[in-house]
Amino acid sequence: MPIRAWLGDITELPTDAIVNAANEALTPGGGVCGAIHRAAGPDLWEACRPLAPVPTGRAVRTPGFRLPARFVIHAVGPRWHGGGQGEAALLASCYRESLARLREVGGRSIAFPAISTGIFGYPPEEATAVAVATVRDDLAAHGDDLDVVFACFDDAMLARYRRALGETE
Repeated sequence: MPIRAWLGDITELPTDAIVNAANEALTPGGGVCGAIHRAAGPDLWEACRPLAPVPTGRAVRTPGFRLPARFVIHAVGPRWHGGGQGEAALLASCYRESLARLREVGGRSIAFPAISTGIFGYPPEEATAVAVATVRDDLAAHGDDLDVVFACFDDAMLARYRRALGETE
């Protein structure tokens, strides 16, 4: 199961799919969501409109349009409310749902951002632990060997993912 952390711009990855840390309305926002919409072009928003709203913890798929990735999987992560409102389960669901959307189209590679760690306020240490554990468990449960990249926007996030993956820095 090749799972790795990578430092760079998720919109530049030529994977089968990249995951968008989306809001329920699937509207272009800031952070990674805004970057993905800008890079994909206006057709992405047009493809998103009929799919919204998407409940927290769920994911839907659109074409990648002008991105190197064939698809964008829009995962709606939870907003952080202190950890006692099911946030971890909802975040884990985002990763499982995203992998399911990839498998539906026969995809073999996917790149994830750090879902919910931006304006949704999920603590990065906890979010990376949930992400890595969920992806590992899901790949083991399905017995497949997908190529999974955790795309990190800065050195601090890269270090968190490397620790969660058990890599030495």
